Amino acid sequence: MRRQKTIENIVTTSGVGLHKGKQINLRLEPLPVDSGIVFFRSDKDVLIEVRPENIVNTQMATVLGSGDVTISTIEHLLSAIYAYGIDNLKICVDDNEIPVMDGSSSAFCILLDEAGITEQEKSKKQMIIKKSIKVQDGDKFVEIIPQKSPEFEFSIKFEHPAIAEQNFEFDFNKKNYIKEISRARTFGFLKDIEKLQSMGLALGGNLNNAVVLDDQRILNVEGLRYPNEFVRHKILDAIGDMAIVGYEIIGKYNSHAGSHHLNHLLTKKVLQDSSNYELVSEQVAQDYELAAQKV
Repeated sequence: MRRQKTIENIVTTSGVGLHKGKQINLRLEPLPVDSGIVFFRSDKDVLIEVRPENIVNTQMATVLGSGDVTISTIEHLLSAIYAYGIDNLKICVDDNEIPVMDGSSSAFCILLDEAGITEQEKSKKQMIIKKSIKVQDGDKFVEIIPQKSPEFEFSIKFEHPAIAEQNFEFDFNKKNYIKEISRARTFGFLKDIEKLQSMGLALGGNLNNAVVLDDQRILNVEGLRYPNEFVRHKILDAIGDMAIVGYEIIGKYNSHAGSHHLNHLLTKKVLQDSSNYELVSEQVAQDYELAAQKV
């Protein structure tokens, strides 16, 4: 029987927030079994649980909130936490954003390695998807499909020579995540960033924490970390957004041109009907995967 997990040691780091450009301190603390993932605004003394109903904005990033207290850009950190199989964790920040670090989740993976992962005295539950569920907006869609092993597939299409059409299919596990997904950075177009900065947003965005493109080319001197880094980052985001359901998911996530908003609608649609899924112990889920491998 596999058990729930938290971190062994308290760890801290700091970095710039993407939208306000302020220096933000981040602290991760272990929590007891069945606590889930919770955020704490230390400057406001407000605790916010990670649940779909606490997502208050998905326009520029995934934003968690309670009343007038919010925490933005949570998806990269949640993506790493999900990949490491952590069930119970307190995330403390002293402002309204998670530090963007280098625009990927690799710094958070390093932080979790530093913290160490420990098993707890209670079994872990996973969510087995029982029905296909889809959310669509024109030709854009996100869906979750019954499948006996976790998988993510994403496709994008941009009228830009450096991106064009990209597709990536990814068998989900921690090792593959670290190698294939964690280093993929967020990206944006120079004209959009300039417009956002004129509105007081994306003030922390620069070539050190994002892949930036003009009308024809990538502006980062070092180039890309993966040939298809753009679509891989979309999977990184999707993993963080889907982590908000509160369980590891056994099924296939598939999307074309999906967004934080569509991912949020998908998590709500999955949870609104208990016949969409079954919550089982991890051992049952492992048996489910093994049966699939024998077919």
